[in-house]
Amino acid sequence: MSTHKALLQDLLQQEEEIQFSHFSNELALEVGLALLKDAKTLSKPVAIDITRNGLQLFHFAMEGTAIDNGEWIRRKNNVVNRFSHSSFYIGTSLKNAEKTLEEKYLISSQEYAAHGGAFPLIIRGIGPVGTVTVSGLPQQEDHELVVRVLRQFVEREKQA
Repeated sequence: MSTHKALLQDLLQQEEEIQFSHFSNELALEVGLALLKDAKTLSKPVAIDITRNGLQLFHFAMEGTAIDNGEWIRRKNNVVNRFSHSSFYIGTSLKNAEKTLEEKYLISSQEYAAHGGAFPLIIRGIGPVGTVTVSGLPQQEDHELVVRVLRQFVEREKQA
């Protein structure tokens, strides 16, 4: 099995595991602040965005980020909203197929970024309702930061 195929299976498993029973505005604030706290331990600046049903619930750009981080967030979110998978999953899928977004889906890379960092906000039994996104680190690290923090909140919800 190619490394891309194994990674794709892992990424699908993450999407299966990281689902909430509900996601309130207050929870968005908690998740956003947890992402910020985790990012600070890395000593690298990131921009963080949480959007549900088109409404931006949390957005913060650390000192050292740029307007480009906001553009990356917008383009990564477009990928999640179109495909209902993490932007890292779609990017890995394209690498596996040896295709670009333009070649496979006839969509512009100016509007869509299949790079890690945007994860679907999934409500169990409903499906994707938004995005949790980080921009500023290498794409796999962006993705891992989001997954690490979201897992903590899903685990907390299970224990409640």
